[in-house]
Amino acid sequence: MSECLYESQLHSLPLLSRGKVRDNYVVGKDRLLMVTTDRLSAFDVVMNEPIPDKGRVLTQMALFWFDLLADVVPNHLTGDAPESVVKPEEVGQVSGRSMLVKRLTPLPIEAVVRGYLIGSGWKDYQANGKVCGIALPAGLQLAQQLPEPIFTPASKEQGGAHDENISFDEVVARIGQPLAEQVRKVSLELYARARDYASQRGIIIADTKFEFGLDADGTLHLMDEVLTADSSRFWPADTYRPGISPPSFDKQFVRDFLETVPGWDKKAPAPTLPPEVVAQTAEKYREALRRITGRELGGG
Repeated sequence: MSECLYESQLHSLPLLSRGKVRDNYVVGKDRLLMVTTDRLSAFDVVMNEPIPDKGRVLTQMALFWFDLLADVVPNHLTGDAPESVVKPEEVGQVSGRSMLVKRLTPLPIEAVVRGYLIGSGWKDYQANGKVCGIALPAGLQLAQQLPEPIFTPASKEQGGAHDENISFDEVVARIGQPLAEQVRKVSLELYARARDYASQRGIIIADTKFEFGLDADGTLHLMDEVLTADSSRFWPADTYRPGISPPSFDKQFVRDFLETVPGWDKKAPAPTLPPEVVAQTAEKYREALRRITGRELGGG
């Protein structure tokens, strides 16, 4: 097992930002180095304990999907090795967990696609029979497959604030009609391609979140991460049934544990995670990688 990386410390590059999981560094005028750490956030709070191998799993998963879906839309990868832009003594912090990417202008929305009724979509549906303004048939159950996948965007809030579901009309207001329609079309195609691939490997992709950005010429690019266990709900197909919330290949053990912590209000500081919760969560991430890609961590 590799050593955990809770926070990168690269002195050869200027630090641009630290997100909940990724540390981003500036490389010249037009590139970024994205380092995926082993931090984990749940309920929008970053836990104190790293999850072993999580950053490497997320990176290998994202690279797999970027390659598989490259014909659908351009992505942010430059094709250059992350190790090439840091000092030799810093290679250990970036190897296997980093991407050297084009510096794009991010769109101010999260492009969410749902194939099943779960999470905030289920709450919206219970309240008014709609998800992000899209009317759905009456009588659907929790976790039921939708008649067809739907594009249900969310706002991208700054400073770690929780994203909120928005309507397609609000997306048009933010980025314009042509770009909004392009993002919707591309998002649905990406989801359909990934869903069909994953189903052959016994995995249901219930929903996922894409992020997009524009280059200097205004060309749309897929960016950040794609179809990882942090940005998607992966369910085992062999145990799935509507009416119950299926187990996910992600931070399920962490969420379940946190729900049992007396008095915690889901705000920082986070409670301490027991070693067994950390270990089980790490194994779920590795299992998602094995099932989806057919590869072991670090293998071919």
